[in-house]
Parts: sequence; C-alpha cells; structure tokens
Amino acid sequence: MKRKLTALALAALTVLSLAGCGKKASEPDTDLAAIQKKGYLTVGVTEFAPMDYLDADGNWIGFDADMARAFAKTLGVEARFQVIDWDSKDEDLRDGEIDVVWNGMTLTTGVRQQMDVSMSYCHNAQVVVLPADQAPLYQTEDSLKGLDFAAEDNSSGAKTLGEFGLVYTPVEDQAHALEQVASGTVSACVIDQFMAAAMTGPGTQYPNLTAVMELGTEVEDIVVGFRKGSDLVDTFNQFWDGACADGTVEAAAQTYNMSSFVLKH
Repeated sequence: MKRKLTALALAALTVLSLAGCGKKASEPDTDLAAIQKKGYLTVGVTEFAPMDYLDADGNWIGFDADMARAFAKTLGVEARFQVIDWDSKDEDLRDGEIDVVWNGMTLTTGVRQQMDVSMSYCHNAQVVVLPADQAPLYQTEDSLKGLDFAAEDNSSGAKTLGEFGLVYTPVEDQAHALEQVASGTVSACVIDQFMAAAMTGPGTQYPNLTAVMELGTEVEDIVVGFRKGSDLVDTFNQFWDGACADGTVEAAAQTYNMSSFVLKH
C-alpha cells in the first residue's frame, strides 16, 4: 500500500511539473506586468510631425510622443522610442521588440487583423498639398488629373490616390513626400491633414506649400496599436479618459496645433 501511494504521489508531481514547464514562475503574466518589471514602455514610431519627431537636440517630441510619456508615467515607467519599419510593425509587436505602435496610425481592416487597438483618439483625413502659388489652379478633383504625386508607400494617402486613379511615386514616409514637393521633384503629395496643418503654410517648415483640398470624404480614426490580447488596451483607454478630464490631452493638443483633430472623450 505504501509503495502504491508513493507511486501515485510521484505521478502527481510529474503532472504538476509538466504543467508548469510552459512558463516560469518568475515570468510576468501580462504586458503591463512585463513593462513594469523591465521599467520602460517601448514605443514604436517613425519620424512623423506633429505626432513623433526629433527636436534640435535629438529628443523625441510631438503630440503622440508627449502623450506616450504621460501614459508611461502612469504605469510607473519611462517611455523609450524605437524607430520601426512601418511595414513590419505587427511583427515587431508580436516579437516583443516594441510594446505599442503610437504614431498617428489609421485604423484599417489590416490593422484590426494584426493587433488590438485603443479607442480612437484623433480624427484625420487625406489632403492634397502643393505650392501655394499653384493653389488657385487646383480646387477640384478633376483638376488634379494632370499632376504627378508623391505618397508614403502603403499609406492611406497612397490608397486614396489609387482609388482616384491618380499617378504617384511611392516614398519612404510623409516627410519625404513633402520634401519631394518642396524640391519640385513632383507637383503635389497627399498626406495626413494634421501633418499638413503643422508642416505647411506661413511660419512652418514649408511656408510656400499649402493644403488645397481633402481627397475623398472618408474620416479616419487614429488609434494606438497593442499586441493581440494585451491588457494595455483597457489600461490605455482608462488613461485617455483621465487625461482628457484633467486637461493633459488639451495642453498637448494646443502645443502641436492638434486641438481640432483630437477626440476628447
């Protein structure tokens, strides 16, 4: 009898041991716990004013960058920014290279399939940007047909141009699209409305460029991306509601000329 009990005990211990092989007891159970353990939130970005961009000292600033720091502070950690290849953002999330994608990301079917997302925190549209002295000539969609455009590859702007049958040159990002127009390499570009508001017109980096019209009528939702199943989604949504209530969101929005685009839930 004693021998049988011992055998049963050993079998039970083996089952328990095997059950625990998949995860070490010291490993965090959630994304939030893992971030708090390592002490920082890794934010995936591209250089994209006014959301995330480098100042003269090489520090990340912008509406999204400031809000990411505020969010990280509520978690008891710091925000660290990592430049990503936009086409690989979902892989970077899955592999743990980054914790969030926080870079003025438009909510699309593809994004929903690749990651979990926050509530929409901003609205956006695609606008046509060209030299200000040419603006009177291009006030209708039909007038755009003779122009050559630049657009960020695989972006909402590129998709919109394709839908209208307009020819464009794909470039690395929206900043490069603006550069192409400013240099005269192309006639125009299509970029995010809030970027155009921050980057073109008097007193901006491109004072001689202007947005002439929205292209299409679709209003875009801007979201933060997280790993599938991440507990950070609810944590972010709670943070955003609180940051709207205490004025943190509006203060950042005013700093970066985003007040007309930001959703204050």
